Amino acid sequence: MTSFDWHRFLLNDLSITFLVEVAFRVIFAYIIVFTFLKISGRRGIRQLSLFELVIILTLGSASGDVTFYDDVPILPVTMVFVVLLVLYRLTTWLTARSPRFSRLIEGDVVTLIKDGLYEIDSLNRLNISEDEFFMELRQQGVEHLGQVRLAILELIGDVSLYFYDNDEVRPGLSVLPPAHREDFTQVQADGLYACNHCGLTQHLQAQQKCRCTRCGDDSWSAALRSLRLR
Repeated sequence: MTSFDWHRFLLNDLSITFLVEVAFRVIFAYIIVFTFLKISGRRGIRQLSLFELVIILTLGSASGDVTFYDDVPILPVTMVFVVLLVLYRLTTWLTARSPRFSRLIEGDVVTLIKDGLYEIDSLNRLNISEDEFFMELRQQGVEHLGQVRLAILELIGDVSLYFYDNDEVRPGLSVLPPAHREDFTQVQADGLYACNHCGLTQHLQAQQKCRCTRCGDDSWSAALRSLRLR
């Protein structure tokens, strides 16, 4: 083997005309994936359920192989597309007629915040990153949990928020990043503090160490009372 053999490096044993075939293979794969997305009726990746995402990844793997492997024929990939389309249609038909099957395939919506407090079981079960969730809240104009009446994680991964009216906003846990929220295990001054784990608010005295009566955590930060800007 010769080092720096550019023909081997660029094409190996393939002829230069195979590049034209690759172009046609890419067009074929593009048409397959695009057709599937059109038939499925979805307009964006955030609208895909878990099952649909698996279908797309499987189809992408099959169509990707056919684009540049000269020993991968076209017809088997077409069969992959047909089988996946049948599976998709069958699954959507079953989910529309069987609530139990629908929950198995797509899951349930999950309540994350209720009455200004975290739903602890939901957060623990979903293993949600606090930083990522806080970022989602901040992007929707939330400064603290006391502004939120209800937060629901939808099947497609979006978080739906329902807010208190300004005259109903209660003190709550800040969702600001660490640079704008000081945490304590021993508070420095008398005041109202919020549990950093569940959001429960409690009056604490200076130098007091206390565990949350709702979740048992011992980390606190000053509760915020600001109204939501509309």
